Amino acid sequence: MISDFIYKYYIDPVKYGEPYNIVETLTYAIILIIGVYLLYRWFSNSKWLSERGIKLDSGFILATIPYVVLGGVLRVIQDAGMVTGDWQYLIVTPPIYFVLFFFVIGMIFVGGTLRKNGIIKEFLWFYALVGCMAVLVITLILAAWGMAHTRIDLFILGIIPLMAITASVLVWACMRYLLKWEYVNDPLYFVLIFGQMLDASATSYGLTFHPVVHYIEQHVVGSNLIEMTGTAFVMFPLKLVVLFPAIYIMQLYRKEANPAFWHLVLLAMIVVGLAPGIRDMVRMVLYV
Repeated sequence: MISDFIYKYYIDPVKYGEPYNIVETLTYAIILIIGVYLLYRWFSNSKWLSERGIKLDSGFILATIPYVVLGGVLRVIQDAGMVTGDWQYLIVTPPIYFVLFFFVIGMIFVGGTLRKNGIIKEFLWFYALVGCMAVLVITLILAAWGMAHTRIDLFILGIIPLMAITASVLVWACMRYLLKWEYVNDPLYFVLIFGQMLDASATSYGLTFHPVVHYIEQHVVGSNLIEMTGTAFVMFPLKLVVLFPAIYIMQLYRKEANPAFWHLVLLAMIVVGLAPGIRDMVRMVLYV
């Protein structure tokens, strides 16, 4: 009975690329919350990190963005069928989050050790550079595969980011000038807004306009809303309904919260928007 439950709700959806179910969604949400808390405790109490000048602040979050992008492009490796056998299941969602987590932790230890030994002067520059180089390598691999096996649609590569940037600017301007939220000048908030708008733009374009591939929305809430309204563009109001109160509450909490925990929660919010948005956009560009 227990094994049947595990296969039905956890293993089979990953193995066969099925849409997320409610049990799976709630489970991984709980794991995310626990993971955020454990990371917060580590960053707050680790003498090893403090001795190396590594702290969870705005600079660290911005330096981690390349790793979020890496998760998105690496996921497309499996979408394209470039990896076969059981190894491919390490780079599907959600196992890929654990793979990226250990890679990030590894780079923190490598960078911290190099800084401690005087080999590098600035941890964040090393940490961000490794992330950028990893993104570049995977992107070049995908580009080479696309040119050899499918195609690279430059129009889609332009239109989805344009949609996301336009929506992000409008949302930011509404917050900044209509609601008078001066704190949204913080670049972290704009990254959060852009990540969510990129996710909405990729989903809306892919489900409505992609010329060849028929995509589906895998998340429970999104798929139900699309079915109810008959349009994938419902993802924009869905994102806004969450985004406006989320940023307002985050700013209220920022005044009293532990800075490390606040930044970690914000990073988690960025990840759940930006990483899927990158993945969906790259899939559509490569027609996979």
